[in-house]
Amino acid sequence: MSLTTTEQQQFHDLGYVVKEGIYTQADLQPLKDGLTQVIDDTCATLQDEGLLGAETFADAPFETRLGQFFKLDEALGDRIIGQIMGMGGGGYKERAMLDFLRHPLLISCIESLVGPDIIGSSVYRVRPKAPGYSRGAVPWHQDSGYFMPHCDEGLIVTCWIPLVDATAQNGCMHVIPQAHNSGIYRHYTGGQGGYLEIAPEDLPAPAPVVCEMGAGAVLFMTNRTPHASFENTTDIVRWSVDLRYQDAVLPNNVDEDPAAFDPERDPVTMACYPGEGDFVIQDPQHPEREITDVNRFQQIRRNYEEHRVRSPGRGWTPFASERGAK
Repeated sequence: MSLTTTEQQQFHDLGYVVKEGIYTQADLQPLKDGLTQVIDDTCATLQDEGLLGAETFADAPFETRLGQFFKLDEALGDRIIGQIMGMGGGGYKERAMLDFLRHPLLISCIESLVGPDIIGSSVYRVRPKAPGYSRGAVPWHQDSGYFMPHCDEGLIVTCWIPLVDATAQNGCMHVIPQAHNSGIYRHYTGGQGGYLEIAPEDLPAPAPVVCEMGAGAVLFMTNRTPHASFENTTDIVRWSVDLRYQDAVLPNNVDEDPAAFDPERDPVTMACYPGEGDFVIQDPQHPEREITDVNRFQQIRRNYEEHRVRSPGRGWTPFASERGAK
């Protein structure tokens, strides 16, 4: 499976394309099982701390279990989500996550967009949008708003993948077509949930597209495509994962030691998001560089967890004060 010529054209023209059936239910199950194990382990810890009784909702299905904790006590739900997401959402790094990142049908599609030399971008995220989760809604933004400016013109492909059916009611993705051709919009800090946000009056004119998708479908977006997801008004937890890939010619930090990172270096020599470690997904000429061993994968992630690297930032004015001045 790869993106067809028509799908590639839509991606480049509109800034996004949806392709169904890239992951089967069987493909999704190992990751769902791994995330369920994180919930089980966190429940055991909460019980040891005396914060949770005997009820762990272990018999509830994956689609609703996490939501039960929010109904019981929002603080418990927040605690479990914190363990799932870890550092900004990329804390889960077991075998199931690496296999999910390297899924052959997905990588075939990525190759049709960036070529055969593929870097797994440093930013991948697990996102459980549970009913009642205060940070579940994500305001309008472009992923380039979080990346270093010298990467703005490059292509970093975002793959948004729901683990359950994503609907307008439970918080599917919304995108603004063609807006990726207009550069980077000004983003402000202090938006919903603490995320960066494009001010409503600055949003481009095309009407947003609501991307309802089946579990295992993939929404491909450019790093300049404005997108958002809104409140979950159902009893279903809208589980999703977003992954990012780029051509190896774009700046990356593969093989860099985060402990030796110099924040005073020329920014154009830095990875697009220097705070987390990039890794080689595909290198036909040197396949030994590909990260296929989970221990190597975990070590890359841990190195950046132990040695926090902060990018110089983009210097945007806080959202609240900027809006108040208008």
